[in-house]
Amino acid sequence: MTLKMRPIGRRSVVGGIAASTLAAPAIVSAQGTYPNKTVRYINPFPAGGATDTLSRMFCAKLTELSGQQWIVENKGGSGGNVGMDALAQSAPDGYTLGLGGIASHAISPTLYAKLPFNAKTDFTFISTIWQLPNMLVVNLDLPVKTVPELIELLRKNPGKYSYGSAGSGTTLHLSGELFKIMAKVDMVHVPYRGAAPAMQDLLAGQIHMIFDNIPGALAQSRPGKVRALGVTSEKRSPVVPDVPAIAETLPAFDINSWTTLTGPAKLPPEIVARLSELSKKALESEDLKAKFFDQAALAIWRSPADTAAYRDSEEARLAPIIKASGARVD
Repeated sequence: MTLKMRPIGRRSVVGGIAASTLAAPAIVSAQGTYPNKTVRYINPFPAGGATDTLSRMFCAKLTELSGQQWIVENKGGSGGNVGMDALAQSAPDGYTLGLGGIASHAISPTLYAKLPFNAKTDFTFISTIWQLPNMLVVNLDLPVKTVPELIELLRKNPGKYSYGSAGSGTTLHLSGELFKIMAKVDMVHVPYRGAAPAMQDLLAGQIHMIFDNIPGALAQSRPGKVRALGVTSEKRSPVVPDVPAIAETLPAFDINSWTTLTGPAKLPPEIVARLSELSKKALESEDLKAKFFDQAALAIWRSPADTAAYRDSEEARLAPIIKASGARVD
C-alpha cells in the first residue's frame, strides 16, 4: 500500500511551532506557581518537643522561599502513625504534606502487627530534613568513664545493670538493643513514657544508663549531673565533638533519628520536583543550618529517589534489631 503524503503548508508549520512554544511555558508556569495557597504540614508528634521546634523552623524557611504560608499541624498518637495515616489519606495535590521519618517509616512496619498504611507505597518521599543522633549517658555512681570500660563492666555482671528508654520500639530503645547485640552484653531494658521520666530516674539512681536524644542528654551532662560516654552516630557529632562515637569501639554502630518531607502517594512529578528544589534551598541555607545546629540537629537534603532508597535500607537494617528486642505492638 502506498501512503500519500499531504504537503505541509507554511501556515501549518508556523502554527505548530507557535503551539509548541506556548505549551512549554505552560508547564513551567504550573511548576513555578506552586504553591499558590497555604500548605498544611502534619507533624505526627505532640507540640513542644524537638520535632515540633525543628519542623516550625523548616516551615518558616519554606514560607520565606515559596511566598506561601506553611502551617504546622500537630497530630500525635501511636508513635506517629495517626498523623501519617491522615497524610496517606490526603489528596495528592501538594497542599498536605508531613513529617515522615524513622519512627513511622522504618520502625513501625516491623514493630506493629497492623498498620493503617503501607510505609513504602502509600507515600511520596521528597527529601530528608534532619538527622539527630542519641547519646549514651550514665549515672555518676557507675564506675566507668568510657564505652570500653562499660562493656567490660557489663560482661562481668550480666543482667545486673539497667538502661532506660522513652518506650519500646523508640530509637532510644533500639540504640540499647543494638549495643547489647554488638557488645555481646546483657542489660535490663526499662521502658518509660518518654525520655524525661527516664532521665529523672537516671538522676535518682533508679536505673544505671540511658540512650537519650542529644539535646536532652546535653542538658544534664554539661552541668555534670550525668556522664556522657558516646554518641550513636557512625562518626562524632559536630555538636559534641569531644564525645566519642560508640562506633569507635563497636565499628559500624549507627542509629540516628532522621526525618523526611513526605507527601501522599501519587504526588505529580512536577510538584515533587518543585518541593525538592525548595527543600534543597532551605536545608542548604546557612541560617536554617545554624538554627538546626543549635538544636543539635544536622540539616540533610537528599533527592526524592535517594530519600526513598534510604527509607527502604533503614527498614531492612532495623527489622532484625526490633525482632531481637522482642518489642511488638499487636
